[in-house]
Amino acid sequence: MKLAFQIAWRFLSSAKRQTFIIILGISVGVSVQVFIGSLISGLQNSLVDSTIGSSAHISVLSDDVSQRYISDYESLTETILLKSDQFTVASPVVDMGGSLKKGLIEKEILFRGFEFDKANQIYGFDLKLTEGSRLPENDFEIVLGKTLGNPDQLDLSINDTIDITVMGNIHTLTVVGFFDFNVAVINRTWGLGTLSTLQQIISNPDVVTSIEFQINKVFEAETLGSMLNDDLESSNLKATDWMSENQELLSGLQGQSISSLMIQVFVIISVVLGISSTLAITVMQKSRQIGIMKAMGILDRDASKVFLFEGFILGIFGAIGGVLFGLGLSYAFQTFALNPDGTPVVPLTIEGPFIVLSAMIALIASTLAALTPAIKSSKLTVIEVIRNA
Repeated sequence: MKLAFQIAWRFLSSAKRQTFIIILGISVGVSVQVFIGSLISGLQNSLVDSTIGSSAHISVLSDDVSQRYISDYESLTETILLKSDQFTVASPVVDMGGSLKKGLIEKEILFRGFEFDKANQIYGFDLKLTEGSRLPENDFEIVLGKTLGNPDQLDLSINDTIDITVMGNIHTLTVVGFFDFNVAVINRTWGLGTLSTLQQIISNPDVVTSIEFQINKVFEAETLGSMLNDDLESSNLKATDWMSENQELLSGLQGQSISSLMIQVFVIISVVLGISSTLAITVMQKSRQIGIMKAMGILDRDASKVFLFEGFILGIFGAIGGVLFGLGLSYAFQTFALNPDGTPVVPLTIEGPFIVLSAMIALIASTLAALTPAIKSSKLTVIEVIRNA
């Protein structure tokens, strides 16, 4: 074993340029794996975060069109939270359609009532405030999307009052802030108030229209939603989840994963073919030395191990170089590929286990690529070497 390793090392050392080119080829392949994997993972995380990172993953609401309210919601929330440790946040909500009116201008809005200490953990409202220093704390206060406050809309400022019509009744609200979700529809249609405010407007302090949940593992939402629907089957309630409502997004994420896998597979195939063909040529080049070693008593299996060790050594150096190149490429991408605000175009997700996996795949592929030349060398006989000398 030791002798085979020493011979393999001498063979590689005697052809430094050829060895360097092979290692460079492996390194490029591994660096492509690392970069593409990190890019796709970062893109997927960015898409998921921008789509559902600041929204409910699962919502429980009424399935009865004639009765949209959920009574005894606090007890129901506690029961659901006990069903799985995946649930991290639960927020009761009252949603009511209404219209804001200022002078002759009237705008339709969705007035949403929250317990902000809970809902803020889902939506991050405080981070989205563009004007005003706080969310609604008192009854009949409202925070609006920034579009509604524009001069060409309702032309509102902090501490202005405005009338809202809900269910045919008019209520006066005080504007305490404006938010920006970077979503045009939300910015021009949402108004936020306290849960107590909305419950007073509908004249029922003991009901909500939905309960919103966030979970630890976002891709478990469909499974948990299905579980809740089984439990809620006997009631007039149903659970909806973001996965069921975003099938196109899931298809896009799946397509990205498949394309990333295909790229990595073809890169590995090209690396294997390159190593295998190069080592096969090496067998021919080193046939005289192999013949001499066999004439001196080296067994066929030991001659095979020489080339297996060559593949293994090339794989180690190629994997190390590839990981370093890949991390360097990822760093350069995040440093120079920037949005106008200085943030990366796509924030790469560099995961330790994936880096190790890429390196191990390269190492295994390099070793397997040496099988063909190893078998060929084992079949090479002393007589054949002398005849072709």
